[in-house]
Amino acid sequence: MVLVNPNTSTATTAMMTTIARRSLDTTPSPPAPATCSHPVHAPAARTHPVHAPAARTHPTHAPAACAHPVHAPAALAVRGVTVSRGPGMLTDPAALRAAAPEVLAAGLRAVAEGDCAALLVAAFGDPGVEELRAATEVPVVGLGEAALAEAAADGTPFGIATTTPLLADAITERVAALGLADRYTGLRLTAGAPERLSADPALLLDRLERAVRACAERDGARAVVIGGGPLGEAADELRARCAIPVVAPIPAAIRAITRMLTA
Repeated sequence: MVLVNPNTSTATTAMMTTIARRSLDTTPSPPAPATCSHPVHAPAARTHPVHAPAARTHPTHAPAACAHPVHAPAALAVRGVTVSRGPGMLTDPAALRAAAPEVLAAGLRAVAEGDCAALLVAAFGDPGVEELRAATEVPVVGLGEAALAEAAADGTPFGIATTTPLLADAITERVAALGLADRYTGLRLTAGAPERLSADPALLLDRLERAVRACAERDGARAVVIGGGPLGEAADELRARCAIPVVAPIPAAIRAITRMLTA
């Protein structure tokens, strides 16, 4: 499969590809719902009240989630590609919209080159996913849709913890478009600029953990999605640090693609 990074950071592409490869043969069962096990004495994560709109009459159907282990085909491998143009991070709606045609172009190139069993669009806003589905026959999965579907499986109330306040409305709209608004408890944002947090992994992990705690303790979430492909390493660490199920989007997308290819 080919992982398409919608931002222009080759370092981010390499990191997400590594996580995707590591996820191919591991689908651990989630722990029982609870709050994070590590106390944090700093102020709680900044609240971004979100009133989720009602789901659309004709929702976009995300890949079905599954709680059972899924094992990738032996020959399945992951190749990462980076879009040619755009910012190093997608932090606002304009950047997200501008990424869609770049993702489409990169995905079509990957399919034309061969050895592409599926396409994984590695940004939480899923830019270019629908365009790729219309233009190619291979399975296409976005990080956002896969992670949200997995978190909401069996009617579980879920929240989202992320770092990009300017994308808050777009994220809420995506939840509604997927038909998951009735299970959505809201969005919690980290304090600090996304660029600063991405440059300081320890600070990023701390701020995201506070946001996860707020989702669980204040909003009633029983699962929390980490909203961002570039947050992949922090998401993996939080799964071990927190007792509430934390859905890391890259492994969730790998599981969704594996189910499609082995169905």
